[in-house]
Amino acid sequence: MTENTPRLAETLRARLRAWIDEHQLEPGMRLPAERQLAAEFGVSRSSLREAIQQLISSGVLMSKRGGGTWLCEPPEPWSEQRIVEPIRQLLADDPDYRWDILEARHAIEASTAWHAALRATESDKEKLRLAFDALLKMHDCDDPDLAAQADLRFHLAIAEASHNVVLLQTMRGFFDLLQSSVLHSRQRMYTQPVIFNRLNEQHQAMFDAVMAGDAEAARQAAMDHLGFVHTTLKSLHEDEARQARITRLPGESLDNRKENN
Repeated sequence: MTENTPRLAETLRARLRAWIDEHQLEPGMRLPAERQLAAEFGVSRSSLREAIQQLISSGVLMSKRGGGTWLCEPPEPWSEQRIVEPIRQLLADDPDYRWDILEARHAIEASTAWHAALRATESDKEKLRLAFDALLKMHDCDDPDLAAQADLRFHLAIAEASHNVVLLQTMRGFFDLLQSSVLHSRQRMYTQPVIFNRLNEQHQAMFDAVMAGDAEAARQAAMDHLGFVHTTLKSLHEDEARQARITRLPGESLDNRKENN
């Protein structure tokens, strides 16, 4: 077997990866010169160069002309890079895109609930039960942010039980966006007992359907819940906007006119 066989290149590539980990190289750090590495591994520079090229092609390393070989920054998760970031830019330009996200959740969470009911393992069901119990404990909690976080964990537990990584990652991305865009409104939902009780009833229906393996009931419960959340958040947002407009009424101008008179 000659030194330049594909098997040797693959072995050397694995050795080089292990060497990087062993020496705790971090993204942005430079590898030693080829001559030094080749001597350390006991191989020719051409063989080392081939292994390095393979790691460059896979995005682990990068080569700078005249500047050696460097360890790349790890790529962003695909959901963050391809889903979250473009939509974040849209939200920055027009916050009303939040409602598009909520509409998309109808389709996504109806699917995750459906698949979760069909695919949930005993381990999945135990995680879902713990998430649901934690959600119920929030009924007497005076911290709406904690309640909103428990809500999020419950929905993600259902998504995890669906065993569909694309749906799960998409949901995680959407929740990240919604945390910043409608967090205040979501918190307000948990300060109003009537709304809180409705949410608990809807979560109960979703939980029962998934645990029972009733896919159609789980899908419908998710759609009913998301429809209620969408309508409620929009109503709360409109109330907040209306209150903000009231504060801009010409009351101060009237006071100023009185002072001037």
